[in-house]
Amino acid sequence: MDQTKRSTARRRTLTGLTGAVLVALAAATVTTAQATPEPASPAAHSAAARAGSAADDAYYKDAEGKTGDELKSALHEIISSNTTQLSYDEVWDALKVTDQDPDNSSNVILLYSGRSQSKDSNGGDADDWNREHVWAKSHGDFGTSTGPGTDVHHLRPTDVSVNSTRGNKDFDEGGTEVDEAPGNFTDDDSYEPRDAVKGDVARMILYMAVRYDGDDGFADLEPNDEVDNGSKPNIGRLSVLKEWSTQDPPDDFEKNRNQVIFDQFQHNRNPFIDHPEWVGEIW
Repeated sequence: MDQTKRSTARRRTLTGLTGAVLVALAAATVTTAQATPEPASPAAHSAAARAGSAADDAYYKDAEGKTGDELKSALHEIISSNTTQLSYDEVWDALKVTDQDPDNSSNVILLYSGRSQSKDSNGGDADDWNREHVWAKSHGDFGTSTGPGTDVHHLRPTDVSVNSTRGNKDFDEGGTEVDEAPGNFTDDDSYEPRDAVKGDVARMILYMAVRYDGDDGFADLEPNDEVDNGSKPNIGRLSVLKEWSTQDPPDDFEKNRNQVIFDQFQHNRNPFIDHPEWVGEIW
């Protein structure tokens, strides 16, 4: 066979092989697309956290251009309209979804300790997890009534004994480190959460102050710059909470949680997760 024929034969062989490879790849792609989806990866979790951004302008349109009390009032109307309220029992199931560990769908992440723990280990025994009211329910005496007492935006899974250590203390810096939750500190009248959730705590408190302003039969909740507020409908310290919100901006876990509450449970949002800059616009 002369050189020209050999070259032509080689080209035909390569072309045939290339075609076979492409067909195989196409078949593999179809097979993959039809396969049962794998559990959501951390990347998918992150994508879900950003899912609400496209609708953000429409949701907050009535707050555009406002500051101070006008902004607060506009946000109150937005996040109080067309919402669904949960019972206290329903909160158990909601938290298993809102606080699911993105790396282990059988677990939830505990707020103060950061521990990943089985969803089924909820209850009242030592080392169980229970429902922590970040805005302590005695501050305004709303208990576990449907409304502020069951609002998942400020209810989080926590270790039973750590929850007890926090009690109804206000938030501030300093104290003795909490044995079962390293990085958390407490003294007689205040509690300091670990750095990774300081901003989360601040934004939950400020959400409650906007959502519950006394027009729905519950107390007008307001942050102040004090500690040891007792049963007054106040919680502090506001100056520290503002610092925490800046130091610890919303992460993917917090954004995803906000989106899940909006999509699946209460159908409202925490505006300070979507717009952290509004903290300084109001307070």
